[in-house]
Amino acid sequence: MPELLKDYLPIVIFMGVCAAIGIALMASSFILAVRKPDPEKLSAYECGFAAFDDARMKFDVRFYLVSILFIIFDLEVAFLFPWAISLKEVGLLGFWSMMTFLGVLTIGFIYEWRKGALEWD
Repeated sequence: MPELLKDYLPIVIFMGVCAAIGIALMASSFILAVRKPDPEKLSAYECGFAAFDDARMKFDVRFYLVSILFIIFDLEVAFLFPWAISLKEVGLLGFWSMMTFLGVLTIGFIYEWRKGALEWD
């Protein structure tokens, strides 16, 4: 049994060092960070509008369109690289499957274009 524990000792040491570094970094950010909140720092910045209480409140559909646009390009790139590398192995079925996938993405892109999501006014 001690031989088995000796084999796992480097892993335990590595996990301990990682935990210590992680805790030290988090603690240093709390200790060294400057805390001077102002209205600009406390304002809403991700979604473009202040938080609200009513979940049924209407807001601009462009937030959805921007996220759809991101998904279109992100998925396209994520699937095109492996497909292009293995194009010889996937054959004709793989080729037409990717063309169908790209067709669906193109339809989504055209939808966003017609909705005006690409016009940054």
